Amino acid sequence: MKNSIIFMILLVLLLAIALLSLCLGAVEISLSELLSIIRHNLRLDQEIVFQAQQEAVFINIRLPRVLLGILVGSALSVSGAVIQGLFRNPLAEPGLIGISSGAMLSAALMIVLEVPFFLFLKAYLGYYALAFAAFIGACLTTWLVYRLSMRNGKADISTLLLAGIAINALAGAFTGLLIYIADDEQLRNITFWSLGSLGGASWTTVSTMAPFAVIPVVILPLFAKSINALALGEAQAMHMGIHVSALKRVIIILATLGVGASVAVAGLISFVGLIVPHIIRIAFSSDHRLVIPASAFLGAVVLVSSDLIARTLVSPAELPIGILTAVIGTPIFIYIIMRERRKRFI
Repeated sequence: MKNSIIFMILLVLLLAIALLSLCLGAVEISLSELLSIIRHNLRLDQEIVFQAQQEAVFINIRLPRVLLGILVGSALSVSGAVIQGLFRNPLAEPGLIGISSGAMLSAALMIVLEVPFFLFLKAYLGYYALAFAAFIGACLTTWLVYRLSMRNGKADISTLLLAGIAINALAGAFTGLLIYIADDEQLRNITFWSLGSLGGASWTTVSTMAPFAVIPVVILPLFAKSINALALGEAQAMHMGIHVSALKRVIIILATLGVGASVAVAGLISFVGLIVPHIIRIAFSSDHRLVIPASAFLGAVVLVSSDLIARTLVSPAELPIGILTAVIGTPIFIYIIMRERRKRFI
């Protein structure tokens, strides 16, 4: 019953933020005008009490942008929650296993190098070539980290962490080299992409991203009990009948799917996957049956809110959303560190 109330509160909060985001911006839309646009497009009402510009902005810009924010925020937060459960560490996040660094390196390669393969992708996929390259880079890097962590046919968590740190450093070094040789236009593209934005939202982006976000968001909560058992230790989890190796593999694959797709369509958005699950734990419970699905709602709220601020704070210009999530997330991250430190010394 308590969990149902929490989910209801988060859902209402998400709906309120989504409505606010749909109405506010360079072109303002009142709530009555918004409802009129929706009713008109659903053929429920022929009366027009809105301007054509407002309808175009709502349908072609704001609605896909809000939906993309919900998808990306949910995918990042749920992936962060399960990665923290896998590592049994609230300070863990998906970037630890190379997802973000692999996507960044692949995107930088696409922007800077004009090799035949990348030229083929640009000709075939056009605007979405960069997103595709980033997603493939995230998957390949995570696969490499996972393979390096294998010992006697099982993925060792400590080795996974160390391999992730090493691959992150290597990918960061190669990305730095590409930034060094990039020209001014390429440098601007890399910088803008690395700071994150929902500015590229469209119905095509939403429809492409939706399966990659929905699959982990829907499936990962089903493993909540197993992740709870894993918190007691791998040996205890195995005694409870849980196939730990298979659980690790599924978590890593689904987290890579969600985060890789998110980074591909929105760039690097920091702190969401790290902070949101921990807020749920502090405010409510550390039970993953609550943490994982609640993180999906709160992650969507955080990202849609951040995007609203990003595009209205300096309107008609737009701030990269990654800057805002970093500004909001850093103080919370410091608080988490200090809280964990106090726990150890109590």
